Amino acid sequence: MGKVMIIGAGGVATATAHQLVKVPEVFEEVLIASRTKEKCDNIVKKINKGNFHTAQIDAMQVDELVSLIRDFKPDMVMNLALPYQNLAIMEACLKTGVSYLDTASYESPDNPHLYYIEQWSYFDKFKEAGITGILGCGFDPGVTGVFTAYAAKHYFDEIHYLDIVDCNAGDHGKYFATNFNAEINIREISSPGIYYKEGKWIETKPLEIHRTIAYPEIGERESYLLFHEELESLVKHYPTIKQARFWMTFSERYLTVLEVLQGLGLTSIKPINYQGMEIVPLQFIKAILPDPAALGENYKGKVSIGVQLKGIYQGKERSYYIWSNLDHEKAYKETGTQAVAYSTGVPAMVGALMYMKDIWRKPGVYNVEQFDPDPFLEAMPKYGIDWQEAIDIPLPIDKAEQQ
Repeated sequence: MGKVMIIGAGGVATATAHQLVKVPEVFEEVLIASRTKEKCDNIVKKINKGNFHTAQIDAMQVDELVSLIRDFKPDMVMNLALPYQNLAIMEACLKTGVSYLDTASYESPDNPHLYYIEQWSYFDKFKEAGITGILGCGFDPGVTGVFTAYAAKHYFDEIHYLDIVDCNAGDHGKYFATNFNAEINIREISSPGIYYKEGKWIETKPLEIHRTIAYPEIGERESYLLFHEELESLVKHYPTIKQARFWMTFSERYLTVLEVLQGLGLTSIKPINYQGMEIVPLQFIKAILPDPAALGENYKGKVSIGVQLKGIYQGKERSYYIWSNLDHEKAYKETGTQAVAYSTGVPAMVGALMYMKDIWRKPGVYNVEQFDPDPFLEAMPKYGIDWQEAIDIPLPIDKAEQQ
């Protein structure tokens, strides 16, 4: 049916590539491009399919991107690289008239905040060019937005309260490691917590607010309030929401190590001079930590991510919980990646599938909750991620608040 170009060669790109193979009639040709071509070659070697190709690219260089896109002529560019590169890749797509998909909102290297405003500003340009931009098509953001759209379509007249709950109960055997890019991960966690309430954004100290939340098949885990970019898009697209929050679990060891790193100034993004060389402390920490893409082999346990909602349906109050559980060992057996990368890579592939089948295709720039959720959630289990739902039950977040 067509061609896609993947930018990035980490765990997410690896998981996505393994899913693209399953639909050769749709993804007839695939190009994987990254700064390090060897990583792309390794993915293709594992897949062992002749319709996969590789290339070297600096995704911050728009002219290089434009040249490669014009040479390969893809129907869509899948940005599975760092969120620093989103705007450059979107610009290249605009110049070449090719549609775009990513898994996280743009983040400036100089400002550790994730906001959609700069990507939303491309709406008119993409519309005029007749191309589609699909923003945040991983799991969170991504499936959490699709889950919310599904709930709004089928179970609510108005959504009033939304809590996204993300638990990684796995054990990778390392003393300290991050499940995705360490620089992005640590910046996210060490930033102030932000949540939405009654039309205002409320800022808290990093990890100041926490609750003991019960997760399906896992049990109770201490969960910390963070800011996550899908909150911004969800409160915009569902204006009846009165409160929106995001929760994530961390082990005591993880938080202790993070506190030490912060205390030593090693999570700083401000350059320092070391023996005549300028280095960024956080980038140095990233360089010495385990590669997230290499954690899968010894990873055991489960991940649970879902959305808990309350609101009104036909004049009555309603509660609703929709979630997916993933297994690290199962993800590694299938793709050679751990479940966190898998949980992002599979939805990215399903989003591209929706576009290629003309289901999620319209000129402009959109978050995933602005598309029809039904075909996405129908397809997702076919490619490795099941989901479950519970209607009108006591929500785990409410029980946590009452403790």
